[in-house]
Amino acid sequence: MSKLFLTLFPFLFFACSSVPRFSSEKQIQTTERKYFDTEDLSIYENYPVLETVEGIASFYADKYHGKITYNGEVYDMNGISAAHQTYPMETIIRVTNLSNNKSVILRINDRMPYWKDRIIDLSLGTAKKLDFVEKGLTKVRIDVLKWGEGKK
Repeated sequence: MSKLFLTLFPFLFFACSSVPRFSSEKQIQTTERKYFDTEDLSIYENYPVLETVEGIASFYADKYHGKITYNGEVYDMNGISAAHQTYPMETIIRVTNLSNNKSVILRINDRMPYWKDRIIDLSLGTAKKLDFVEKGLTKVRIDVLKWGEGKK
C-alpha cells in the first residue's frame, strides 16, 4: 500500500497544481493602428494632371474620428485626407473649391458610401483649408496627380 501511495502521490500532487496561463516568451498579437506620417505632398504640385472631375464635396468629422479608415489608418478629422468611392488608396489628388479657388493636395485613404450627388468626402481639416465648413457642401474640382497602388 505504501509503495502504491508513493507511486501515485506525485501524480496526484502535480495534477492539482496550476499551469501558467501566460508566458513571457509568447508575444501577444494586437491590431496595430497605423498613423500616417505626413509627407510633404507639395512635391506633387507640378505633376501633370492625369484625370479631372467636378462635383460636390462634403466632409465627415466627429462620428468617425479615431476610427479605422479603409486602408487601416486611424482617421484624424483635423488632418488632411479624403474618402472616395472608387479611386485606389494612396492616390494623390488636388481638390479645388470652385467658389473661392482654394486648393489642397491630399491622399485618398478611405472609402465613402455611394451618394448620387457627391464625388468626395473630405476630412474636417481639409474642409477648413478649403473654407466650406459653414456651408457643409461645395462644388470642387479633383485633379488626379498620381494614381495610388493601394486597395481598390
